[in-house]
Amino acid sequence: MARRTAVARRLAVARRLAVRGRAGADPGATAPGVRRGRPIRPAGTVALLVTLLAGLVVSIGAAVTVGPADIPVSTVWAVVADRLGLAHADVPLLREHIVWRLRLPRVLGAAVVGAGLAAVGAVTQTVTRNPLADPYLLGVSSGASLGAVAVLVLGVGGGVAALTGGAFTGALAAFAVVAAVAGRRAALAPTRVVLAGVAVAQLCGAATSFVIVWVADPHATQSITFWLSGSLARVDWAALAWVVPVLAAVLALVAAYARTLNAFAFGEDAAETLGVPVARVRWLLLVATALLTAALVAVSGAVGFVGLILPHAARFLTGADHRRLLPVVVLAGAIFMVWVDTAARTLFAPRELPVGVLTALLGVPAFVVLLHRARPAESRRLRGRWAGRRKAGD
Repeated sequence: MARRTAVARRLAVARRLAVRGRAGADPGATAPGVRRGRPIRPAGTVALLVTLLAGLVVSIGAAVTVGPADIPVSTVWAVVADRLGLAHADVPLLREHIVWRLRLPRVLGAAVVGAGLAAVGAVTQTVTRNPLADPYLLGVSSGASLGAVAVLVLGVGGGVAALTGGAFTGALAAFAVVAAVAGRRAALAPTRVVLAGVAVAQLCGAATSFVIVWVADPHATQSITFWLSGSLARVDWAALAWVVPVLAAVLALVAAYARTLNAFAFGEDAAETLGVPVARVRWLLLVATALLTAALVAVSGAVGFVGLILPHAARFLTGADHRRLLPVVVLAGAIFMVWVDTAARTLFAPRELPVGVLTALLGVPAFVVLLHRARPAESRRLRGRWAGRRKAGD
């Protein structure tokens, strides 16, 4: 009886969401680790998006100026305008080479990786209804890393296309194992998904280490280990030409299913009653995010915590309506990664830190704060369930 009442309540709210287009429920509202945010008004959302977009443009321009060579912002935009044919710039050849060939592709790659990982985290947390879900915890990143390392070390093809193909194959294989272990038919139990993802991630990590040791090439081992910790040092225009279309296609697909993701937040029963083909949509979105994760891993290596923390931070600003959440989390992820990568290449210059090290140093404290803030909500939920059972017993 209590379950029917809960489902009926969710259906009522979901119908209001579908008809009026208001903010939905938090995908982790019934699971520990997530608290409801306070959704801002549409006008506030537009202002926030404009602010974030302006912040991204300014961040890209400022990040390109940071480095051993002192290059002003005016030179950066002059080079960009000259390359795009908008204006002629009289810039020394060396400075133009630094801006256009070295720094700008890397900064843009950081923005793309941050935007993609943040979007993937938001989608996977919703479709699995698990606040801990992200590409890293679901084993997709580890599988993609294994596939990319196998291509890189074993010499199967070359270039970004081969890396992306190997990473995509590894990502899909890892997720297929996770789904087979955690799911039964169309259902995906949130706790089982995370546990299966952790197990598959460990297995892929062990297999990656085996491949590296088997090759026994010290130079290759050092390069691959640095790449697996996350690095954007190899990003160039050719890499961006592969990953940007994938990012754009997946983001367009996810945006088209924004209302459906809102329905997912209320549970499978509510979504099915609203006419959502739960199994088909879930697998479509998960496969699409696996493709995007594979492309990102091929460019940057394994970067953790971005897809886990940023969606929760964005929900505090926008609420859980994915029509507002997705653009905010994409822009926030891009800005975040631009500055994290800038710090990684400049804090200890001329040495460079793996970007995954800095995201972990920032993400672990944020994750602890997230769990700490979830304790009061979980305690209230447990007390409410206990009181309901006692009342039903009476």
